[in-house]
Amino acid sequence: MDKLKIALQYIMPKHLLSRLVGKLAAAELGAVTTSVIKWFIKQYKIDMSEAAESAPEAYASFNQFFTRALKPGIRPLCEDDDYIVHPVDGAVSQCGPIKEGRIFQAKGHEYSSLALLGDQADDAKRFEGGNFATIYLAPKDYHRIHMPIKGTLSKMTYVPGELFSVNPLTAENVPGLFARNERVVAIFETEIGPMAMVLVGATIVASIETVWAGTVTPPTGKKVFTWDYPTEGPEAITLDKGDEMGRFKLGSTVVMLFAKDALEHFADGVEPKAVTRMGRAFAKID
Repeated sequence: MDKLKIALQYIMPKHLLSRLVGKLAAAELGAVTTSVIKWFIKQYKIDMSEAAESAPEAYASFNQFFTRALKPGIRPLCEDDDYIVHPVDGAVSQCGPIKEGRIFQAKGHEYSSLALLGDQADDAKRFEGGNFATIYLAPKDYHRIHMPIKGTLSKMTYVPGELFSVNPLTAENVPGLFARNERVVAIFETEIGPMAMVLVGATIVASIETVWAGTVTPPTGKKVFTWDYPTEGPEAITLDKGDEMGRFKLGSTVVMLFAKDALEHFADGVEPKAVTRMGRAFAKID
C-alpha cells in the first residue's frame, strides 16, 4: 500500500489538484464551509480551545480557519537570549550538521543545500559546515510561521518545483524531496550570522505567504525568481524573535539553515519525531 501511495504521487496532476483545492479552500460557502471545518476538526482532533476564535462558524472560508490565530499568550516565548526558539508547531523530521553541502532527509536519502536554495551558489556557501533543521507541519497544527531569532530580511527566492506530499512516508521514499518541491527561501541577517527559512510547498498546499510580500505562490512559475532587500535604512524589514513571518494554507514543511558555529547545540528533546511548539527553546546560540 505504501508503494502504491508513492507511485500515485508521481503520476497524479499535483499542481492542478492543488490549485483546485486552493480555490475551494478560499471560497466562502456559508453552511457548507462550516460543515467542512467541523468535519476537519473532528477528523484531525484539533484543539480549538487554543484558537482566538474557537467556533467553526467564525470562519468565512476554510483558509481563514486553517491559518487561524491562537489566543494571546498560548505560545509563550523562551525569554533566554542564549536560545533561539521553535518557529512552528509541528514535529522534527531531521536536524543536524550540513556535511559537505549535504542535508540528511531520511535513511538512504540526502540532498544538497545548493539545490534547496535554488542553485544560488553564493547563498549556499554561507551555510557550509553549518546546521539544519526540518520541521513537518501536520494538518492538525497551527500554520503560522514565526521567527526563531530577530533578523533582517536580505533576500527572498521563489523556486519552482514539484508538489509531492511532505509527510514522513514520502520523505522516506522520494529522493531529494525538499529540494524538488516548490518552495520560498527567505534569508535573514541575524546576530549569529545568516539564517535561511525555507517554506516548502506540497500536495494541496494552496498558498505560501510572507508578511512582507503577501502571497508568493500561486501562481506557479517555471523560473527561479529572486528579490533583494535593504538591510539598513527605513525600508529594511526587521522581524523580532517570535514575530510572524509567513503562513501555509494547507500545511507543509519548514527547513532552517544556520551558518557554521552559529549554534552550540540543539535544546533538550530536539530530535527526529519530537513534537515542536512555537516559542519553546530550540537551540543554544554558540
